[in-house]
Order: sequence, then C-alpha cells, then structure tokens
Amino acid sequence: MAKKGNILVVDDEEVMRDVLESLLIAEGYQVELARNGEEGLDMFQQQAFDVVLLDVSMPGMGGLRTLEEILKLDSEAVVLMITAYATFDTAISAWQRGAFNCIKKPFDNKEILGLIAAGIRRRRKDEERHALRQTLKRSTASKEIVARSQKMLEILAFVEQVAPARSTVLVTGESGTGKELIARAIHNQSARADKPFVTVNSANLPTELLESELFGHVRGAFTGAVAAKKGYFDVADGGSIFLDEIGTISMETQAKLLRVIQERDFTPLGDTTRRQVDVRVIAATHVDLKQAVEEGAFREDLFYRLNVIQIRLPPLRDRREDILPLTQHFIRKYAQENERPIADQVSPEVLSLLEMYNWPGNVRELENVMERAVIVARGSAIEPKDLREEILDPQRSPSQIGGQKVATQIDLSRGVSFYDEVNRFQIELIRRALEITGGHQSRAAKLLGMNTTTLNSKIRYYNIRP
Repeated sequence: MAKKGNILVVDDEEVMRDVLESLLIAEGYQVELARNGEEGLDMFQQQAFDVVLLDVSMPGMGGLRTLEEILKLDSEAVVLMITAYATFDTAISAWQRGAFNCIKKPFDNKEILGLIAAGIRRRRKDEERHALRQTLKRSTASKEIVARSQKMLEILAFVEQVAPARSTVLVTGESGTGKELIARAIHNQSARADKPFVTVNSANLPTELLESELFGHVRGAFTGAVAAKKGYFDVADGGSIFLDEIGTISMETQAKLLRVIQERDFTPLGDTTRRQVDVRVIAATHVDLKQAVEEGAFREDLFYRLNVIQIRLPPLRDRREDILPLTQHFIRKYAQENERPIADQVSPEVLSLLEMYNWPGNVRELENVMERAVIVARGSAIEPKDLREEILDPQRSPSQIGGQKVATQIDLSRGVSFYDEVNRFQIELIRRALEITGGHQSRAAKLLGMNTTTLNSKIRYYNIRP
C-alpha cells in the first residue's frame, strides 16, 4: 500500500476514471480503477483501500447498493460518493447508508482532494483505535489466565494464533483445568469480541430443555411454552457460543447441532421457518470424544466438525510451575473480596504442601482451597494449618523423581513433627534432583515439575547442598 494512501475509484465513465486517476497519482496516491459496482466490490474484497470514490449512478449494481455491500465487508470503510445529480435526497440517502461524504460532478479538484485527505485521516484514526482495542483484548485475555509454565504459555500463543479464524474449536481437558477461560480468550482476541459470548452447560439440561435453550421455541411448542423465546444461537448471533460438556448431549440434539455448524441455520422448536445465524462454536469436554464415537455415543460427523482446532489443557499436576502464581492470584482475589489483610507471599512450607498435592480437581480445586484459606486464616499470611486436610496428607504427595521412588521410611511409634518430616522429605527430593542433574538448577526444577525461581528460593531457604 502507498504510504500516502490507496484509493479505489469506481465509475462507469472512462473519462471520469482517467481524470481522477491522473489527479490522484499526481498527488502521490496509489490508484485502482473499477468500471462498475460489481468489479469495485470484487477489488475491495481482494485488497485494502483507505478511501473509495464511488459513482452513485451506474448500470447494474448502483452506487448506493455497492456502498451497502462495501460497508458489510468493512463497517469502517471511508466511501466518498460522486454524483452528477447532487440532490439533497441523494446526499441524505448516502449518509444514512454510511457514506463519509457526497460531492457533485463536475467537482473542484481542491475540494475533492481535501475530502480525500480528511477521509484518510479518519481511516488512520479508526485503524489506531482498532489496534488499541486488539491490544487491550489480548492484554485482558492474558490477565484472566494466570500461567508461567511452558506448556500453558505455548497454549496461550496458539490461542492468539487461532482466535481470528471462524473455525470451530474443541477444548479438551480434565474438569477444572480452565476450559471456559480459554474459550473466552479465543472470543476476546477475535473480531467478534464486541459481540455476545454465550455459555451453555450441556450437562445441566435435559434434552428437550437443552434444545429449547439452544434454538428457542414458539408459543405452544410444548407444555409450558406460554410465550415465544429466543435461543442461545439467536442471542449469540455475530459472536461466539461456548458449549461446555458437549459429550453429554443426546444423539438427536447432536444432529441439530451439526446442521447449525454446517448450514449456519436452525429451526426453533414448534416453528417451520429456518433462521440464519453467524456464530462461532467453541465446545469443551472432559471425556474422550473419539472413544465416545467408537462406542456409538457420539456422532462421528459432528466430532470432525468440532475438532477442526483442538486445544488440550494439561492437568495442574503436569504444570506445577503454575501453582505459585495461581495461589498468589487467588489470595489477592479473595483477600480483596472478603476485605482480609492477607499477604500474597507464600511461605516455603505452604508452597511445598501445595506443590506436592496431586490436585485431582485442578485449578478449580486450588481456587477453592485458597478461598477457604483466606477466610479461616487468623494472621496476615496463609499458614499450613489454614489448608484443607487432604492437602496436609503426605500419602497424597508424589514420591517419584525420574521414575525412581524416594525412600520415605518414617518411624511413627514415638511420634513425629509432621511439618519437620514434610520439610525433610522435600529437602531429600531437591537433593536427589540436584544429584541426578549434576547440580544444574533449571534441569532439577524441570525434573521436579516446579519453577526454577521457586527451586532456587527453597535451596537458599533450607541451605541445601547436593
């Protein structure tokens, strides 16, 4: 694109095209010419233009119709209408449809150049605002998802890559891993961010009610349908719909969902008229849909429609580097909500217990644990006694490094100090990891499934030597 600006001239008169081309090129603009509305629309779809000069009266697709179609493709397009019939009605009609301005033939060169310059300034400001909005969306999406591990950072980079597409996305992973947050991040970083994001938990609704919620119904469609109701697909039109626990829906509903994805239309319950929608589908499940297909519990064609882009979220136990930042995030969140003066600094004792726990409920369970800890804590910091019993149970602690068990023989006959034994156990784990890696801290941290900074802090705190 030319630095000064790229202009599209759409006019059926060859003389007018030549005059405008010569004038604009002399001013340093790059110019493309179209002989009619259809040709101009096709060129507008192929490349970006700063300003469109569009004749009102042309055979075939007229100027006003072409204006409407251009604005459908780019609602912020700067279109300057040119007409030999510059009546008040023509100008009003063009402005109502979204034209930047209207000028009559024969035009004054200075006037049209001034309008083009103003249009380009408007276009540049629109682009700057759009870029700023996209930056803020990415920033917001990133802040919602707390991550430090390489696995999650790679997933977030992939989310940013696929977000602009229209393709369906299937987010898989255990319950509590943050599938809805990923779905929201995809929506927030897409061109649909200003449109609705609608969440549907398929597991919580029986088949008939789920179909009514998804597709809506007309009055009298079923017992209790006393009034017509919009479905979630109607509500989400132009935006995204998040179908959580997609693996739980019935085969009948799966067939209807497949049609919406393929044909982009649906029929409300009790109605006969199909409705067109533009909705991006993001689905999530904690079950193996491929296995469900093999067992005949899930449609194969729907599976492949949903599985265009798959994002698999790892369980928290496989990304223990995220435990510390997540813990600090939840402490800040619930300390603020409950007006508790709790610091988000986590002691090595508490962090050790959290990192050794297996987290079957994943991030959701960690959030629950920290919310409770903030509420029951009596001091200004979270202590081990503020954690749930299952977190304090050493039997739940992982006791393997590199596939080799660490000896944890403890004589309980004379009684022990629980926290001393826990500390002794983690010191032994760290020593073994450092021995295996020859004292290389980053490799030892990876072996232990923790952040290098956390490992370094523990080494200094306990004065550990290999």
